[in-house]
Amino acid sequence: MNSTINTQIYHSPLGELLLASNGQSLIGCWFEDQKYYAAGLCQTQMRDQQDHVLKQAALWLDQYFTGQNPGVGFVHLDPQVTEFRRSVLTALQQVLYGKVISYQDLAAQVKTPAVSSKYARSVAGAVAHNPLSIFIPCHRVIGSDGSLTGYAGGIERKKALLKLEQRKR
Repeated sequence: MNSTINTQIYHSPLGELLLASNGQSLIGCWFEDQKYYAAGLCQTQMRDQQDHVLKQAALWLDQYFTGQNPGVGFVHLDPQVTEFRRSVLTALQQVLYGKVISYQDLAAQVKTPAVSSKYARSVAGAVAHNPLSIFIPCHRVIGSDGSLTGYAGGIERKKALLKLEQRKR
């Protein structure tokens, strides 16, 4: 079955974002030069056409970049990832606007605290491959020492996103 993926470019203050929808849910949001850009999307299925999901996503981003907290549930998200990565992204969605979490603490939420140290690297990999940047807030994950590490969209963007959220709390 050949399903179509609708795409649109969103012009954010931090650079262009590619938004991707399957017509029912937002399945992708990537900065133009980030690692794993459009990972998992088949070029032959993509068409530059806005749909209601992409309109909602653009509205959400408009609100977000003006310092509002548009909240979860405004746009239906459906990351096309493995079950483990989905569990990490689900836990990541619980990190509140303007807050941060360490990779270690995120791992503890995904697995039991007693064994979470074994999963911190796997969790970091899942965060790095997040196909829904900003919507699933991987920029809120920091090192256990408080350092700003590992953002596929670039550390400068991570700083800017965290600063935006801190300013409007």
